[in-house]
Amino acid sequence: MRGRWRDHRQVINGIIHRLGTGVQWRELPERFGPWKTVHKRHLLRSADGTWERLLRHVQSAVDAAEGGIDGNINVELKQFRAVATRYDKRGYVYLGTVTAAALLIWLRP
Repeated sequence: MRGRWRDHRQVINGIIHRLGTGVQWRELPERFGPWKTVHKRHLLRSADGTWERLLRHVQSAVDAAEGGIDGNINVELKQFRAVATRYDKRGYVYLGTVTAAALLIWLRP
């Protein structure tokens, strides 16, 4: 029998926290749950293309609502310390980190 998944919001908040602060996974505050859970969920979402699908969906929605993309969306990804420090060793995980950071930029009002 499999255990229940930790609250998705809590885990996503842990991933977002890491994106912004650049802390290593082991240093995540306990309020996000076990660091291994947050890390594994990010690995899974990076590997299965979830971050990329979400980014494409958000981009399509913005494009349809606003009739195009303006230059204001082009914001330096380096503000996300996890992108700038590049702690992720595997290419697909780093791509997932960059894509999740881009997703957060697109979701900002």
